[in-house]
Amino acid sequence: MRLSELLGRNGRASEVEIAGLAADSRKVAPGYLFAALPGSREKGADYIADAVKKGAVAVLAPPGAAVPDPSIYLLPDDNPRRRFALLAARFFSGQPATTVAVTGTNGKSSVVDFTRQIWQRQGRKAASLGTLGVNAPGFIVGPGLTTPDTVTLHEELKRLSDAGITHLAMEASSHGLSQYRLDGVRVKAAAFTNLTHEHLDYHGSEENYFYAKLRLFGELLRPGDTAVLNADSPRFSDVEMLCWARGIRVLSIGRRGRSLHIVDIRPEGSRQHVTLEVFGRRIEIAFPLAGEFQVANALIAAGLAIAVGEDVDAVLDALQYLEGVPGRLQLAGRTRDGASIYIDYAHTPDALSTVLTALRPHVTGRLSVIFGCGGDRDAKKRPVMGDIAVRMADTVIVTDDNPRYEDPVAIRAQILAAADGALEIGDRREAIRTGIAQLAPGDVLVLAGKGHEKGQIIGDAVVPFDDFNEVREALSDLGRL
Repeated sequence: MRLSELLGRNGRASEVEIAGLAADSRKVAPGYLFAALPGSREKGADYIADAVKKGAVAVLAPPGAAVPDPSIYLLPDDNPRRRFALLAARFFSGQPATTVAVTGTNGKSSVVDFTRQIWQRQGRKAASLGTLGVNAPGFIVGPGLTTPDTVTLHEELKRLSDAGITHLAMEASSHGLSQYRLDGVRVKAAAFTNLTHEHLDYHGSEENYFYAKLRLFGELLRPGDTAVLNADSPRFSDVEMLCWARGIRVLSIGRRGRSLHIVDIRPEGSRQHVTLEVFGRRIEIAFPLAGEFQVANALIAAGLAIAVGEDVDAVLDALQYLEGVPGRLQLAGRTRDGASIYIDYAHTPDALSTVLTALRPHVTGRLSVIFGCGGDRDAKKRPVMGDIAVRMADTVIVTDDNPRYEDPVAIRAQILAAADGALEIGDRREAIRTGIAQLAPGDVLVLAGKGHEKGQIIGDAVVPFDDFNEVREALSDLGRL
């Protein structure tokens, strides 16, 4: 593409041919536009010379940056991150016709996956994109990022569009929103799940974290679009007021919701009987998954599907056929005498509390939890999670999560300082086997923290480890199947 087409201007730009885009000088190839983006630790401008040596013919940078060769086209911009996202959208020029985005601390992966399932049941060629990777017909599901970097994101959008995908549900992380990675994505509807203690090591304060998420509704959605909001979140009214002020339609869900209102939920084994009031009509649903928060996530997904034009009754019918999302309150196995084992990605205080609250109605014996905390992440949450675990579960085993470069013994000690009576077993495999060996009929055990992850990060190594597989092997080896 000629740079003049990319920028929408003529002059000297019409003489420059752009072969690709990169914000990492190591990925620059001849003919590339290099985005010298400001970072928290390094300045992209420091790598301009390296990018030019590798063949960059144009450089996007903050005002004041310089290029070593006057033949290199320099594009200064006060907000180069946002400009880069808009350039990437134009360069790759392909997106599914209907895209929705989901932000919030917890529930994003479940909501986008449920939305994809609802669409597919309506016969749409649909995909989901986020932490669990890309899930679409003909695509191999693999590890993903909540919101990929700008170039990767727009490459994926084009690949999906070229494959005939018409409907996409994607996660919108606070990092991705604050770094303008989603600017240039044509979002028709967006959802807010909740806001709890997370990522303060990056954002600095809860308010900064919240404001980053608000960009989805304050800047990316357009007047006339639709926001689907969890009315049971303490931040609901703040998001709702912003939406109304911008002329964005609001669908509210939850026990306090007006559009998709939860009247009653009755646990039935690993399922739930749900009574709803949907736009004023009473509806009964046999919901196939455990946990009240799963109902809320499914209703947000339903709201998104309705927001972009799906038939209300068809969407509600689809809720009865939803399948569980990997690592999100996923039933990993049952013992032959009636105990259940779940795995969940819960790695924040609120998420752990939510999971234990959700499972308690499904327990006729004891509720047990095995969890740890990640290293090189917010340490303040460790004793908080320890306190939650011993208050809300009957038995607790504190183990290792992803210690990274921290001492795992020290991490466990910080948790155990507020977890009186918890058992400490550092080896996660041993902890899982101990927890399963102790199960009696009617008990429920949840492994929290790692969910869908296939490895354990220890130092600079990723050791293969899958909670789901560990449960299956333990059940077999212990003769509990």
